[in-house]
Amino acid sequence: QVQLVESGGGSVQTGGSLKLSCAGSGYIFSFCGMAWYRQAPGNERELVSVISDDRRTRYADSVKGRFTISRDNGKSTLYLQMSSLKTEDTAVYYCAACPDRDMHYSYWGQGTQVTVSS
Repeated sequence: QVQLVESGGGSVQTGGSLKLSCAGSGYIFSFCGMAWYRQAPGNERELVSVISDDRRTRYADSVKGRFTISRDNGKSTLYLQMSSLKTEDTAVYYCAACPDRDMHYSYWGQGTQVTVSS
């Protein structure tokens, strides 16, 4: 059974940093592309960052230069280092794994809350 478990969320002031983790199990972690999404209250879920199985990365314009996605295949863990946080980064952050050709993800974590206050 595939499981994705996020951790590392919390509350931080503007300009601060947080590092999210997503531990994967039940599938061959290194074979799958992965992503971080987020959803703020009243908003649709949006893509934050993507990392392919060969570590190519992409970022939403809103987080470029501030967030860094990475993966440790030996630990079956995905990371999102978030710096220079803004109030608009407040959201529930989800990790996702194993996209199909249309970039629809098969597996999702339960989410972790990130709250940025001024």
